[in-house]
Amino acid sequence: MDIVFSAATVQYAGRVALQPLALTLSERRIGVVGLNGSGKTTMARLINGLIKPTAGTVTVGGLDTVQDAEAARGRTGFIFQNPQHQMILPILAEDIAFGLKNRGLGKAEIAERTEAILARFNISHLARRRVHELSGGETQLGAIASVLVTGPDLLILDEPTNQLDLKNRALIERTIADLPEQVLVITHDLALLEDFDRVLVFSDGRLAADDRPPEAIRAYREIAAC
Repeated sequence: MDIVFSAATVQYAGRVALQPLALTLSERRIGVVGLNGSGKTTMARLINGLIKPTAGTVTVGGLDTVQDAEAARGRTGFIFQNPQHQMILPILAEDIAFGLKNRGLGKAEIAERTEAILARFNISHLARRRVHELSGGETQLGAIASVLVTGPDLLILDEPTNQLDLKNRALIERTIADLPEQVLVITHDLALLEDFDRVLVFSDGRLAADDRPPEAIRAYREIAAC
């Protein structure tokens, strides 16, 4: 699926958070890096309409994120830095089913799709677990399941390995690598991006580098060393 930024700009109270961005993304695995406040999260939130461009446009699969906001959001799932904060209901299976209920599906289909997504990520044994009792890796998997059960084409993850131990980090890395959906990952975990198709580097609200992982990460290290 193509994600197209056409001179997309974001300003807050006169401050430019994202310089005009002209960019087309179609790769299966896309990484986004940059120092804090560099514009990387702003760029990602433009994709699913959490932020609207001050000028220019963003389209997702040909859908304008402002003019076709609801349809565009349906193509994209977003997982925040603390995925537990976006879990609405206390029991994991109920939280996964919540998004399907909002789409008006019947009970039988909701149950079938909930069971299928739990099985897909090998977390069926966690179905009745309270979300606040899950480990960091289990919480991330539960959040991924809750988002992907609704069928988006693109999954955006913001710092998915943040505060995970080595075992859970490896689990999430494998999970991301195996996803058939298109994935965009915002991260400071540079090793996570080594096998990605493309990495974007943001600095001071602009796209500073756009390349294969080794070259892009090298450019980022040079920026971070300044």
